[in-house]
Amino acid sequence: MTRPRILVTHWVEQEVLDLLASAGEVEANPTRESWTPAEVRARAADKHAIMAFMPDRVDAAFLAACPDLRIIACALKGFDNFDRAACAAAGVQLSIVPDLLTAPTAELAIGLAIGLGRQIRDGDALVRAGDFAGWRPILYGFGLDGATVGLLGLGAVGRAIADRLAGFGCRVIAHDPGAAPRADVTLLPFPELLALSDLLISAAPLTPTTRHMLDARALAATRPGALLVNIGRGSVVEEAAVLAALQSGHLGGYAADVFEFEDWLLPGRPLEIAPALRTHPRTLFTPHLGSAVARVRREISLRAAHNILDALAGCTPRDLLPP
Repeated sequence: MTRPRILVTHWVEQEVLDLLASAGEVEANPTRESWTPAEVRARAADKHAIMAFMPDRVDAAFLAACPDLRIIACALKGFDNFDRAACAAAGVQLSIVPDLLTAPTAELAIGLAIGLGRQIRDGDALVRAGDFAGWRPILYGFGLDGATVGLLGLGAVGRAIADRLAGFGCRVIAHDPGAAPRADVTLLPFPELLALSDLLISAAPLTPTTRHMLDARALAATRPGALLVNIGRGSVVEEAAVLAALQSGHLGGYAADVFEFEDWLLPGRPLEIAPALRTHPRTLFTPHLGSAVARVRREISLRAAHNILDALAGCTPRDLLPP
């Protein structure tokens, strides 16, 4: 009997490839760059299983070109770029890795908040330029101690951020209609969250309800000079509105690890980060590094591999998404 054919669309550790090779013939991307969507589709056409990553996108047309496909195991948590209904209609199982990304993403949220508030980017540039001649009364910024920090979204990542904020001496408030109460977090309606936050962190998933939740109207309702950090999903924030709020001076700064152009399946999404936003002096950006901790990425890939092995063995993948 022909062994199952498995596609791994992005670089993973050799240990992961060896595990998959125990169950089938593996074709893997050996580079750190993404294949084009057309190349992924061509390579996937005869595969039984795919390990997919954030830059990949799957819709009905993709699935129609892969008649033998049984499972798409996503090495990620947010599956906005994968059409779950189309997978169900095609009889293709779809799995994610729900838990392993939480802690490192929360850590990065705190790092971006401190980096933006304390103007670390500008301070680093000053030292590297050779212009640092000793202490001066410059680059006075924003500290977490005594601040009101608002969380948009109190799911797993939002709760992990709240846990990590506990030692910083700040007041934590949040908006999430489905969240359970916490003694250390005050749940508020959305307008109050905007009005009271010195620092607002978006940790919300992307849904039809949350897309552009932080738009021009919402940003106008924030405190003058407030800081905004986005580590959830790019399109929860309307980047054009953020740029306008930065240019007017109403928004004090913006940091992000996720961007609108990454939400591949959304119609009308920007195709890039606007150059004026990318170069604005009151911004701080990282290239989607939320889970980019070596140990964590290894565990994520191994978990996705085990979901593939489950499916190929005729078992229910441990992280199967319901149709």
